[in-house]
Amino acid sequence: MANKAVKAKTAKGKATAKPTAAPAATGLKEKILSATSSASGLMGIFSSWTVCHNVCTAAIALLALIGVTVVGMPLLFLQKVAVPFWTAAVILFGILLLLKLRKMGCLSGKALMLNAGLIVAGTPFQAAQQFNLIFWTAGGALVALSVILLIKDKIAVKTKAGVAKAK
Repeated sequence: MANKAVKAKTAKGKATAKPTAAPAATGLKEKILSATSSASGLMGIFSSWTVCHNVCTAAIALLALIGVTVVGMPLLFLQKVAVPFWTAAVILFGILLLLKLRKMGCLSGKALMLNAGLIVAGTPFQAAQQFNLIFWTAGGALVALSVILLIKDKIAVKTKAGVAKAK
């Protein structure tokens, strides 16, 4: 949001503009959209077999540190819900994309790109397993690009704030 300027008169009678703080966008609509976007990305990444496998391996390793031996895959039950989670992520992403295209709410294009990358990388279908490398590469590229753009924007904002303070 653009800062609004408040006109104030100086001692000599000249009008000056003083910037005021922009109101915080903390509406319920923005919070719901943000939560939906987060849920979309979370469901997309949980559907990935590699992520499930790594979580399971980490759980086994942590249990082994305290002396508990686990045989097999204790989180294998997540494989049964990978496709429904991924499907829910795609549906939520579609809703968010539609809202973004209709300019409803305050949705970040970078967050949508990140979620798209997670969903593409987490494609859980057995028939598509031969193309996993392609999905991981494309999804990883989208995630990396969105993170780079986000960092670039954060650096630009800090640089502008530093220039403004110096003046």
